[in-house]
Amino acid sequence: MMRPTLRCPCGRQYDKTTFVYRAPPLGETAFDLGGQSYQRAFQRCAICGHWYSDSPMNLAGLYGGTYVDATYRDGMRATFERILALPPGKSDNAGRVARVLTFAERWFPSGKVPSLLDVGAGLGVFPHRMKQAGWRCTALDPDPRAAAHAREVIGVDAVTGDFMAIPEVELGRFDVISFNKVLEHVEDPIAMLTKAANQLLPGGFIYIEVPDESAAMEGAAREEFFIEHLHVFSAASVAMLAERCELVAVVVERLREPSTKFTLRGFFAARAVS
Repeated sequence: MMRPTLRCPCGRQYDKTTFVYRAPPLGETAFDLGGQSYQRAFQRCAICGHWYSDSPMNLAGLYGGTYVDATYRDGMRATFERILALPPGKSDNAGRVARVLTFAERWFPSGKVPSLLDVGAGLGVFPHRMKQAGWRCTALDPDPRAAAHAREVIGVDAVTGDFMAIPEVELGRFDVISFNKVLEHVEDPIAMLTKAANQLLPGGFIYIEVPDESAAMEGAAREEFFIEHLHVFSAASVAMLAERCELVAVVVERLREPSTKFTLRGFFAARAVS
């Protein structure tokens, strides 16, 4: 069954077909597509600058075992340890942790120990470092191997499942909810962030990282536009995403990471209720 047509956060559709792919670009993960003919494109909204995938291919099974198998060929533990061993100047995660800790120090009262839910935790490098900083961390991932890795190797609470399918009362509420390179993979990031907003504790914030459309300056073969990404964001569409979820975009920043990824990161908070 063909998935529904994606839309940009501003809800408009003044779009233009920009990148067209008839074969995988160099460097894209060789996912098992079940014999489907490779055919996809990216549309770009002329209003907010958001890019979204347009493809007849069925990618519903991409993020199960196939995704983990294709992404962590050396094994989760070995990949985890290799990333941890990177010097700070070559580690995307080191910059992420430093930025979140700096923001949290100003945001929360002195002495507070925040609780963190990391959605789509994968290898768990981020919750591992946040645990080292003294935070109470929970890793959530749809793959049971990732959850087992978080429990057994990192030593944090872990949940296996789809964030959108887990009832709020079952998962609980948190001071901080993070989506590191997650929202670009889902059909409806507005629905996902809206659910997260409902699971924030009072005074908490949401942290996101998403691919930045600035990558288009280097062409269609950039990894930001690989098949697993359904969305590529602009600064305007990140701000609009917050607005559509009734959140305040406290900070939206553009950066080029040590890995060379073009990234937008945002800190979102709930509006004050009068």
